[in-house]
Amino acid sequence: MTIEILPTGAALGAEVRGLDISKPLSEADVAALKEAWADHIVLLFRGQKLTDDDLIRFSRHFGELDIAPASATDYAGAQEKSRPEIWIISNVVENGRPIGALGDKEAEWHTDMSYVDEPPMASVLHSLEIPDHGGDTSFANMYKAYEALPADLKQAIEGRFANHDSSTTSVGELRAGAGAVLDVRTAPGAKHPMVRTHPVTGGKALYLGRRLNAYVEGMKLEESERLLDALWAHCAKPEFSWTHQWRVGDLLIWDNRCAIHRRDAFDGKQRRVMHRTQIKGDSPR
Repeated sequence: MTIEILPTGAALGAEVRGLDISKPLSEADVAALKEAWADHIVLLFRGQKLTDDDLIRFSRHFGELDIAPASATDYAGAQEKSRPEIWIISNVVENGRPIGALGDKEAEWHTDMSYVDEPPMASVLHSLEIPDHGGDTSFANMYKAYEALPADLKQAIEGRFANHDSSTTSVGELRAGAGAVLDVRTAPGAKHPMVRTHPVTGGKALYLGRRLNAYVEGMKLEESERLLDALWAHCAKPEFSWTHQWRVGDLLIWDNRCAIHRRDAFDGKQRRVMHRTQIKGDSPR
């Protein structure tokens, strides 16, 4: 079948049809996917029946994989984690312990693992079990958010770096071994430019990480807070975003270098199980 790329019609995102990604892909298929990914930032594949090995093989077409990071709520052991590259995102508790991470709470807008010096360039998420409602994932286009910034905000962030706090997860829980942040100016984490240039497309995008415990380096605390509040209010506007409602078998790959994402909360009595990989990136520039 010929690959079809169907844009969502929103600020980002496209569905890919005509491809069974459980099977090896041709060089032409991979090239077409990379071109579509650069154009649309998030790609959706419906109805995919994948083993963890299939998921890893598909993900490797986009780059070298990271080993799944430890999380304060990620206690999955050898039985659940078939491969070290797989990270389980789940609210399910079996035998008194979670099988995966991030539970059922809302996950605020964020970029994956921006608190490390070389954040992952992409995340790949495959749905195995989903609740009847809730748990939707929204994405926002940070190219467009940067382009639409008022002139004063663009000037305020020119050449600025922000610290990306490493103490909490995207659902606001303290990571294992982390202490509560009492002063954001001394929060642990990595410092990255607030505007980054995409190494493939050459486009400029806002790069914010997440709001909680963020700090703009070199600013007075009050100035940093005002600036970050204004930036987050801007980039969370609906015109920059697209929301995906999950079905079993959906796979999404998104570009962390030019998008942020969030998750809606859902009924914790219902099961939600996703398997995730992430693709190594480089230092934001």
